[in-house]
Amino acid sequence: MSVTDELVPMLKKLRLSGILQTLDLRTRQAVEEQMAYPEFLYRLASDEVERRDAGQLGQRLRRACFAQERTMEAFDFTFNPSLPKARIIDLATCQFIARQENVLLVGPSGVGKSHIAQSVGHRACRAGYSVLYTGAHEMFVSLRAARGDGSYDRRLQRYTAPDLLIVDDLGLRPLKDDEPLDLYEVIRQRYEQAATIFTSNRAPEELPVLFGDPLLASAALDRLLHHSHVLILEGESYRNPQHPRSKTKVAKETAK
Repeated sequence: MSVTDELVPMLKKLRLSGILQTLDLRTRQAVEEQMAYPEFLYRLASDEVERRDAGQLGQRLRRACFAQERTMEAFDFTFNPSLPKARIIDLATCQFIARQENVLLVGPSGVGKSHIAQSVGHRACRAGYSVLYTGAHEMFVSLRAARGDGSYDRRLQRYTAPDLLIVDDLGLRPLKDDEPLDLYEVIRQRYEQAATIFTSNRAPEELPVLFGDPLLASAALDRLLHHSHVLILEGESYRNPQHPRSKTKVAKETAK
């Protein structure tokens, strides 16, 4: 039995079996380069750290439940030059998450609100933060179902626990029944405890009508807009077929 054969069960016991993926390569490299023992060990350990980091990132991305794979690098800032690029890039640093602040991305359909929100979420995953993306309607449906089966508190925690919660398309449809209370609870429990991004077609001054009750609206929006970054996104819709970029995209899809 070789030393490597004896090494396998030891590495598995220590939960370091990933080292086996690069052991042969690093061993040959050490011989060819006459590598010192500490350097050889350092490179093996670095391989294992990179493997674990990649695995944890993949797990965070899966748990985030993004609707699409969106990155800041893929966002086309040239389409709408009026977008506040510097402020968007600042969000991508994720400093607002460390400060447990809120972000409100406001603007008409097609200007990139969802793309930007998910791109920031992707960056947050890469920075080691826990993230959850959800459409506003899907969140309310989930909480309504939880009220029915007695799991409301546990389901609510799904939306209050992540370091960053992204709620897309808030206010696209009127809130009904217990939905204003659900939204208030999400905002209240996350206030100064975790960061939240909301995207909406409604301007901040239009949000109170969603709650139906002025007192509830005041309590919720006071917390939402305190320590917040409000970005107004204006311009053409990226999906507008009249725009040259969109016409090219439509033509390609038609050809397919």
